[in-house]
Amino acid sequence: MDDYTSAIQTQPEFEVPYYNRGLICYRLGYFDDALKDFKKVLELNPAFEDASLSLKQTILDKEEKQRRAY
Repeated sequence: MDDYTSAIQTQPEFEVPYYNRGLICYRLGYFDDALKDFKKVLELNPAFEDASLSLKQTILDKEEKQRRAY
């Protein structure tokens, strides 16, 4: 994850490191961080379909986790 963060600091307008970092955050269960990264990808490149799908899945999984917590 640190490598992607470094890449973002070097090239903040390149969407791929945001996407890859978002995937790592998602897999670790850091849904809020994943949402932030996927939204940034789509801000930089609205046609990035995998980011759009990942964003939707993250929202669904976050909602499911919240439902199970109550």
